[in-house]
Amino acid sequence: MGDKKSKKKDGKKDKKEKKGKKKDKKKQKKDKQEEDSQPADPSSEDPLPDRDARASSPADTQISAQQESATDAPIEPTEKKKLTKKVYEKELSRLQVELVKLQEWVKAQKLKVVVIFEGRDAAGKGGVIKRITQCLNPRTARVVALGVPTEREKSQWYFQRYVPHLPAAGEIVLFDRSWYNRAGVERVMGFCTDEEYWEFMRACPEFECMLVRSGVILIKYWFSVSDEEQEKRFLSRLEDRTKRWKLSPMDLQARSRWVEYSKAKDVMMKYTDIKQAPWYVVNADVKWKARLNCISHLLSMIPYEDLTPDGIDLPPRQKNEGYIRPPFEEQTFVPEIY
Repeated sequence: MGDKKSKKKDGKKDKKEKKGKKKDKKKQKKDKQEEDSQPADPSSEDPLPDRDARASSPADTQISAQQESATDAPIEPTEKKKLTKKVYEKELSRLQVELVKLQEWVKAQKLKVVVIFEGRDAAGKGGVIKRITQCLNPRTARVVALGVPTEREKSQWYFQRYVPHLPAAGEIVLFDRSWYNRAGVERVMGFCTDEEYWEFMRACPEFECMLVRSGVILIKYWFSVSDEEQEKRFLSRLEDRTKRWKLSPMDLQARSRWVEYSKAKDVMMKYTDIKQAPWYVVNADVKWKARLNCISHLLSMIPYEDLTPDGIDLPPRQKNEGYIRPPFEEQTFVPEIY
């Protein structure tokens, strides 16, 4: 009997111990969950958390989420889109009509307009000038592209060779390169002395202020192109026989002096970007966009009105009243090969 009672007591004791162990496990598990849910002690954190720890903070998580949503968001209208040929030709045609209106306004108001085109080699200056003058009267809008100065011109006042080409009343003059040769190619290639260079920097703003005070509308454009894009255009000129003449020995030397040209341009901007005649920089990496942007800006710089005349009725042609023309056989014609 005693053995049976002791066995029962031992069995009850074992059950109690098992229940106690289960309770202890549950308590430990609960305590651990509570510890995990509580914030960590700031004093125990690293004062300089690593990049991964900082990246997982709520603020950074929110920023990264915003960035991801911005990436997936549709393109806003303000972002640049590829310009199609159809849109380019349509816009160019519209702008050229406006240029004709501007030309007529300049003639009527007897304005004097000077537009300077400067920039890197193969930046697209000539292409823009060609599109501007394509539909204009060459007697009203003319291009000035001077060559290397003669020995006589070298002995003159530096600006003297440019003055005869300035516009009279009712004219537009487009300078394909200008007196800024001294600040660029002459400086980099050593074609002028330091004294001549710094004298130009002092005199140029004064010279341009004189032009503006005399009534000249002076607009200056700098065409900026990346070195990668310039390289592509140089290679294109090498392959195209109709463009190979554009690669002068000076252009080839300019490739090896890219940084020097950049420094010269920055100094030029510092001294000649004046309020009376500021520089306007054209991003010329995409030719079509550069042309449209430049022409559009040029039109915005000169307020004008539409002076296009009303429809014109052609008068009747004179009647031939007995005049006999000489035979065609007596004239020398161009051979009709085509």
